[in-house]
Amino acid sequence: MGLGYIGLPTAIIASQHGVKVCGVDINPSVVEKTNKGLLHIVEPGLGDLLKEAVNSGALTAYTTPQESDVYLMVVPTPFKANHEPDISYVESATRMVLPLLKEGDLYIIESTSPVGTTEKMAEIIFAERPELQGKIHIAYCPERVLPGNVIYELVHNDRVIGGIDEASSAAAVNFYSQFVKGMLHTTNCRTAEMCKLVENSSRDAQIAFANELSIICEKAGINVWELINLANKHPRVNILQPGCGVGGHCIAVDPYFITSAFPEEAKIIAKAREINNYKSSWCVERVKNAILTYQLNHGQKPSVALMGLAFKPNIDDLRESPAKKIAKQLVAEMPEVNFNVVEPNIESHPDFDIQDCEKAFDASDIVVYLTAHKEFFNLPKDGAKEILDFCGVLK
Repeated sequence: MGLGYIGLPTAIIASQHGVKVCGVDINPSVVEKTNKGLLHIVEPGLGDLLKEAVNSGALTAYTTPQESDVYLMVVPTPFKANHEPDISYVESATRMVLPLLKEGDLYIIESTSPVGTTEKMAEIIFAERPELQGKIHIAYCPERVLPGNVIYELVHNDRVIGGIDEASSAAAVNFYSQFVKGMLHTTNCRTAEMCKLVENSSRDAQIAFANELSIICEKAGINVWELINLANKHPRVNILQPGCGVGGHCIAVDPYFITSAFPEEAKIIAKAREINNYKSSWCVERVKNAILTYQLNHGQKPSVALMGLAFKPNIDDLRESPAKKIAKQLVAEMPEVNFNVVEPNIESHPDFDIQDCEKAFDASDIVVYLTAHKEFFNLPKDGAKEILDFCGVLK
């Protein structure tokens, strides 16, 4: 249920290992493209595997669920305006499969979820289908993949599996062992839910340290990239790389699932979110200052290249992207400035006129690196232009 950045690769990899897969998505365009063997996301190597899966008949996409033996919920879990998690997509997908469930079936949630979601869905299932109580298996198994390396990581990464009971955990292990070579670690569903949230909250806090350090170094006149490289020579230090914030549908979102449920206890987790959000605002102010300084020195407004919209290098994923947020804010607040927006991994965007990488660089007086895409490393690095590097392209 869900053929997005996780659901589609999971469907493809499972179908490669002898599992007949019915991929379901409510977007007709996604279903049509999938059945034609065409990717609607960017993921290296996945296109050829999709064509193989579709052509062999192992994978077929639908807009409505089909009767199956295993049901995976792989739908978005965004947060509301107040950062409260929204599990309505999971509930909707669950209700769609309710009429199809039968004795012996396995129901799994992969979507990142607040603690207690699996039990809540079990209550909904058994309230509507009381005859299935104790006769179907229900478990939670979050994904742990890195965009850009999904094919390898879906197979080789360890997985945490939490059933509502031991039989459910065992059934889920039996299913995933068909295509996962990593270790399958069993626990209860609440611990598995929290494990996913803690993993990404931990990374968010580590990135917040690097982002805060970059702000300090800017004020102190220190090259943060050199500093981190030197500090990491210590055998027990591993400082991450700073950026213009934190994006994606995991690290930028999952900590809120904890802070909303435990507002008094989650102090460090909340502060890390605050720092990483502030870093984007800090970058906006740095660009604005550079534009005003150029105007004072040259008597005219500069042309500015905004390089990258994706939340991490070499992918097309713009979800919760701080780079996109920065670009939108600058364009909205400084309409008199000519911004050349570049994102080499997408062809178009409703909010921006996407431009060629080299042409935008050549046409701009100020170049702002927001995402370290591989295409940017080949651009000139001399002092002919003012360059603001928020992601380490010049490091």
